[in-house]
Amino acid sequence: MTTKEYNLAIDAYSDNIYRFALKHLKNEMSAKDVVQETFMKVWVKHEEVAYEKVKSYLFTTAYHAIVDWVNKEKRNGDFEKVEHTATTEFSISFDLEKILNEALDKLPEIQKTVVLLRDYEGYNYAEIAEITALSESQVKVYIFRARQALKDYIKRLELVV
Repeated sequence: MTTKEYNLAIDAYSDNIYRFALKHLKNEMSAKDVVQETFMKVWVKHEEVAYEKVKSYLFTTAYHAIVDWVNKEKRNGDFEKVEHTATTEFSISFDLEKILNEALDKLPEIQKTVVLLRDYEGYNYAEIAEITALSESQVKVYIFRARQALKDYIKRLELVV
């Protein structure tokens, strides 16, 4: 990939990677750090990456950076996230976006990732499989289970109302 193609990739995909990271991390600064780290890693290997595959490579790199960040926070104890979780569990909101975000946060990390890649970013199953290093059938199963869990969560809230 040339320098010009690298700059085009930044223009084309930085917002998408930021949204993807923000949905996972719920922290703007951390999401920006993931974007920065992703593009830094791609720059280091820009001569090895084909421009046609840069989108997949970027999201794969971002996904691994997010997983590393989450694991680091689990080891260190992320008090900000603990506080956020505690307050959202006790408050009932009828704002659909907020409810959907709460439901997404309750999913296992891999299910959340594949649903976000499919439904928010518009990737097909093969691209998601490549990004997450899963088989296509595993991706389909995780998406199905995630959607079922989201549906069940929203139904439970309807019963409360």
